[in-house]
Parts: sequence; C-alpha cells; structure tokens
Amino acid sequence: MATVKVADTIRIHYVGKLDDGTVFDSTEGGASLELKVGGGEFLKALEEGVIDMSPGESKTIKIADAYGPRNEEMTFEFDRKKWPENFNPAIGDRLQMNRADGKPVMVTVVEIKESSYLLDCNHPLAGKNLTFEVNLEEIC
Repeated sequence: MATVKVADTIRIHYVGKLDDGTVFDSTEGGASLELKVGGGEFLKALEEGVIDMSPGESKTIKIADAYGPRNEEMTFEFDRKKWPENFNPAIGDRLQMNRADGKPVMVTVVEIKESSYLLDCNHPLAGKNLTFEVNLEEIC
C-alpha cells in the first residue's frame, strides 16, 4: 500500500486540540483538508507527522509551541481616540491594523480601558501545545 512522501498531495480530516482538550480547529462535519506535504501550507511538524501514513490510517501528532513562545512585548495600548468614533470592538475580536512601516498585522483585543484598548500581536496559539488527531483520507 502507498504511504505519504514529501511532495505528495493528500486529503486529511483532523481535530486540533489544546492541552485542556479545547478544540481550536477541525474538519469534522465538513470537507477534508487538501495539502501538499512539505509545501509549507500547514504547520511543518504536522506535514512531517503524516509522512509514511497510509490511506485510512489515523494518528495523533503533538506539537509543542507550534506558533512559537508568547512574547509579552507584542502587547500594546492603542488610544481609543485614534479609532473611528462608532467603532466598538469586543474583547477577543481579531482586527487587522497596519504597522508603522505600512505592513498589515493581526491583533487581538485583550482589554478595553477607559482611554485605550490593550492589543496583542501574538498569534492566538502562541505558547500553546497543540494535539492533532489526523485521519489520512487519501493520497491524491
């Protein structure tokens, strides 16, 4: 039976969980994910973890600090007066802003203060260990 190799295009179903069991992403109940192994389309450790799997096989892949460590220096306050007048984001909202050099950056609203918003530029999964329950549907 064929097994997955680098450069193969595959279809998988997966459930991604945090250490506490919280599901952060899943293909359950929907379409499977198609990806090219080694193509950098998904987490490198996940792509490496499916190598040598056969269609129909299931596997648990654990990834420590998949998005790197959390960096507190990437949290900052933003003056509420600089936002549009009727703009009222909620805690947990993900927003796109532009850095000083004009490049876009995603931020998460983590606190709302009287005169400012506390925003976090870290990836929402930074500093977290991830577990993927993967089922290889097919090698395309």
